[in-house]
Amino acid sequence: MGKVDELRCLVARLRQECPWDRAQSVSSMRLYLQEESAELLDALDNGEAASVREELGDVLFQLVFLAQLYSEQGEFDLDAAAEGILTKMVARHPHVFGDAASEGAGTNAAWEARKARAGRSRVDGVPRALPALARAHRVAEKVAGVGFDWPDLASVLAKVDEERAELNAAIASGDAAAVAHEYGDMLLALANVGRYLGVAGEDALRMANARFERRFRGVEARAAAAGIEPGEAGQAQLEVWWQEVKREESA
Repeated sequence: MGKVDELRCLVARLRQECPWDRAQSVSSMRLYLQEESAELLDALDNGEAASVREELGDVLFQLVFLAQLYSEQGEFDLDAAAEGILTKMVARHPHVFGDAASEGAGTNAAWEARKARAGRSRVDGVPRALPALARAHRVAEKVAGVGFDWPDLASVLAKVDEERAELNAAIASGDAAAVAHEYGDMLLALANVGRYLGVAGEDALRMANARFERRFRGVEARAAAAGIEPGEAGQAQLEVWWQEVKREESA
């Protein structure tokens, strides 16, 4: 028996004998799946194989648990889910598993075309539960596959400038709905800048958040060393500490 089969048996036993596990539902498992997926992303960012292995196992547990819930309802089991993805991947890779070894068969455009022939829109399949920045990147990738795209990076950057001007006009108008609209358009344009640069906006923003939090902790440490709260230091002093922290990171 492989380890995945052992895990399936363990989950089935937990569902029978553990009150907490028995009380879980598909709805309650959503939060745990989201949390464990986020922890896996953190581990991937850190680049430590041991952490990735651990968090990947945690995500695997959630997936096996969800499959067990649906199996108990008589809907499907983990084998059926695996069979479904095997069939789909073979069909989506005719250049590997079939005789369609023509040039371009393995490109993203060919992939999207095969899905379209199955009656799906190019923008179907991008989960609405994805963070908005990540979803903007993926939707743009899909429509770019049929040529609906800017011709070059300079054009995308020009679009950012255009959206920034429209945002400034909306701010000047005092129309809150217009401000939200134009701010969203500018974020969408920035997501496309990342796509052109080969940088996922969601990843870049997550790393920027981490840098900001780390640096602000350095500011807090300086305030504590001075015997005051950060809010008592004043904006000018906070900026001095902030620049000190940044210089230390660069040294």
